[in-house]
Amino acid sequence: MDQIEKITIEPLKDQFITIINAANNPFPIIGKILPKFSGGVWSYEEELYGTPTEIRFPDDKLDWSTYIDSSEKIVLLAFHEDACIGQIRLVKDWNRFAYIENIAVKKDFRKSGIGHLLLEAAENWAKEQLLIGLSLEAQNDNLIACRFYAKEGFVLGGVDTLKQSANPNIDLTLYWYKIF
Repeated sequence: MDQIEKITIEPLKDQFITIINAANNPFPIIGKILPKFSGGVWSYEEELYGTPTEIRFPDDKLDWSTYIDSSEKIVLLAFHEDACIGQIRLVKDWNRFAYIENIAVKKDFRKSGIGHLLLEAAENWAKEQLLIGLSLEAQNDNLIACRFYAKEGFVLGGVDTLKQSANPNIDLTLYWYKIF
């Protein structure tokens, strides 16, 4: 998309609260990550599904006002003209990482650099907060997202087999890190 130069990234303000979930669109599930731990390092292979599916996370219902003008957390929104097309939500974590609670890009704007711009803005915020990196978690069946994180310089740092025990559709939670 040649319109990436027309994208602005802005912190959440009161007037944006009503559009905060605008980028929460369905996304494809095409396969999963199969992690392996050997020699103190995580690696992984991909397993593609024969038939891709699509899912959508429920809209987040949080007290969004707590993210406004906070030094502990922030929501950054990507705008194309007046439309909210992306979101990244961060909190300072105890381990001096900026933990990414959510990142989403509107379906029509995916693969156009918006996710990269959001991560760049998140990294800038984290560095301003004197944090050492970015972290996030993803389900192992969200292969496209995991590919994106790896392309953006994140490394797989851990796997949890129990976190999603209540959800029979999720095998593993993957922990991704980008250290500055």
